[in-house]
Amino acid sequence: MKMKEIRQLAKEKNIKIPVTLSKIEAVRVIQKSEGNFDCFARAISGYCDQTGCIFFDDCMDLTPKE
Repeated sequence: MKMKEIRQLAKEKNIKIPVTLSKIEAVRVIQKSEGNFDCFARAISGYCDQTGCIFFDDCMDLTPKE
């Protein structure tokens, strides 16, 4: 998901995303505001069972591989 799409998603949910935030930080703001864990790009050992998450593919790409 591109940053433009993340900003649009936030706008639709009435979530303010400061311009200075990175993609990772912006997604985490959305996650927290929805009442979820701000786990984006933090999968331990590259594993996450939340395969239905709309950010899943980007999360796995950005999670550091140990």
